[in-house]
Amino acid sequence: MRDAVIVDAVRTAVGKGKPGGALSGIHPVDLSAHVLKALAERTHLDPELVDDVVWGCVSQVGEQGFCVGRHAALGAGWPESVPGVTVDRQCGSSQQAVHFAAAGVISGQYDVVVAGGVESMSRVPMGAALSAFGRPMGSLVEKRYDNFPFNQGTGAEMIAEEFGLGREVLDQHALDSHARAARAQDEGRFKGQITPVAVTGPDGTAHVFDTDEGVRRGGTLEALSALKTPFKECGVVSAGNASQISDGSAALLITTSEIAARNGWTPIARVHTAVVAGTDPVTMLKGPIPATAKALRRSGLSIDDIGAFEINEAFASVSLAWQRATGADYDRLNPNGGAMALGHPLGGSGARLMTTLVHHMRDNGIRYGLQSMCEGGGMANATILELV
Repeated sequence: MRDAVIVDAVRTAVGKGKPGGALSGIHPVDLSAHVLKALAERTHLDPELVDDVVWGCVSQVGEQGFCVGRHAALGAGWPESVPGVTVDRQCGSSQQAVHFAAAGVISGQYDVVVAGGVESMSRVPMGAALSAFGRPMGSLVEKRYDNFPFNQGTGAEMIAEEFGLGREVLDQHALDSHARAARAQDEGRFKGQITPVAVTGPDGTAHVFDTDEGVRRGGTLEALSALKTPFKECGVVSAGNASQISDGSAALLITTSEIAARNGWTPIARVHTAVVAGTDPVTMLKGPIPATAKALRRSGLSIDDIGAFEINEAFASVSLAWQRATGADYDRLNPNGGAMALGHPLGGSGARLMTTLVHHMRDNGIRYGLQSMCEGGGMANATILELV
């Protein structure tokens, strides 16, 4: 029986998604091509073997339009015979890319496939496709859901209220995320997963970018409590306890155990269970809760069997609500920091989380890891990985 294993996973450091951010001068196709080339070099992969490049991207317009996955392969200098496809499952796009890649490998449609994603939010702003072409829901969806908010910040406020999450609790979660990320940087935990990128700064000087740009040190509850709550008057969600707008890309090499052995590759992890779930599209961000339950049910594992969790910190209320609903050990949740500290490059985030997860599992001998992330429209992917 065929399986799906992750041979290696690589990412860029995450840059601030604004003019002057470390990666803001790099076209998203070029950024994607960079991680493809790095992945091939690290694994001694002959690109001729690649059956497909399955690539996540959310804002598929402008520089990220016209199938960024295909152009990434061409930009990497890979043979023209290597196709590419671009996936949009909102913030879970590149996690879904891994699911599609794993399913293709297990079914025999692929032997060797690369999955990953990209988002350059400094060059293609979040919501760019909406502002260009109007509201995408259509009259029937808007009729079904009165006053459809299409505002994730509002959903995050609703979740905080539902789970009784106050401002101080959310701000402390944000401080923990930054502290964990800073500790991971100081201890060199990211070095094995980050491929350096040569960049040119706003002043014209060239340097190598290899450290996540959004991590803040020395924050305090007092400083965070002074930030405005833009989604609700006297609310609890602020810029300080929400994910950062970011640029970044990540890629994973996926094949079967047999093909890996044939090519001299030692896999890191096996895709044990992969599911997707839907939830209401108004609060829209609670999807990781039912997705996790579905993954555990199908896997036959319990929450206590999982040694590390990567739950995307779109907002502090999302990951904390998930933790309270599942009863997961808080110390195992985003042990190297999450999107509030490291950033959230939308279509690249699923692959970034998985890259961080598989390296953390290997470095610490953790048998099972689980990843999940909320997605616009009320969805979530959940993946359980097993260390090989």
